[in-house]
Amino acid sequence: MITSIEIDNYSCIFDEIFSSDLLMNFRTYSAIIFIILFDNTMMIRADNKSDIYSAYVSNRMDLWKNVIDRMEMSGSDNNEFILELVNYQYGYIGYCLGFDREKEAQKYLAAAEKNVARLERAGYKIPVLNAYRSAFYAFRISLSKLSAPINGPKSLNHAKKAVELDSRNYFGYIQLGNACFYMPATFGGSKETAFENFSKARKLMESDPSLIKGDWNYLSLLVTIAQSYTYMGEYEKAKAEYENLLKIEPGFVYVKNDLLPKLLAKMKK
Repeated sequence: MITSIEIDNYSCIFDEIFSSDLLMNFRTYSAIIFIILFDNTMMIRADNKSDIYSAYVSNRMDLWKNVIDRMEMSGSDNNEFILELVNYQYGYIGYCLGFDREKEAQKYLAAAEKNVARLERAGYKIPVLNAYRSAFYAFRISLSKLSAPINGPKSLNHAKKAVELDSRNYFGYIQLGNACFYMPATFGGSKETAFENFSKARKLMESDPSLIKGDWNYLSLLVTIAQSYTYMGEYEKAKAEYENLLKIEPGFVYVKNDLLPKLLAKMKK
């Protein structure tokens, strides 16, 4: 049984705990803990971004896969972290489809769509999510050409919505460019319109240094622009873009050992 003396003692203890000095110390401690946790989160994100960039430049997609698997297994519920993961999943799915690894592409596409749906429920960066929806419908066309009449218009509509909701959504312009590039001309596709959208995306990215430094998306966009020049028969401009890429990243394996040599061989014919 608690006596009145014990109650008085507890009262004194609580008065001391919640005195202004101790409250200030507690708040300071809480702030320090928050800063430490925030700094750790930012360091982890920086490491992931750096690892992905290095994997892209060195053409080590096994390392890329390790990053996205590690991120997925972390179970983080941070929206920014999940959106970053979606970007890396997007890149890996494209790689898998390019090398006929359809089962693996389906696996990561399902995971990426689940993450996007989670962010949509949270109402987080809806314009960007529309751009990813556009890309994912395009991936579904790659997995099944018969789905093009259904998924093609969905991909295009989400890309249009992405830039309508945010005119500075560079990723939306990339997807709008992809939709126009690969869509048959009879359905409104146009290499020239695609290039215009890629150029808009480039201008937006280059207006913000934080979007291009150590970011695989920027290098990928420049590769896409160079490839667009090649498709349009403007080889000198394509060559200039590849040379610019090698100035940015001299060790960019895909450009140095594959894309540029193939272009130079084509120019000699």
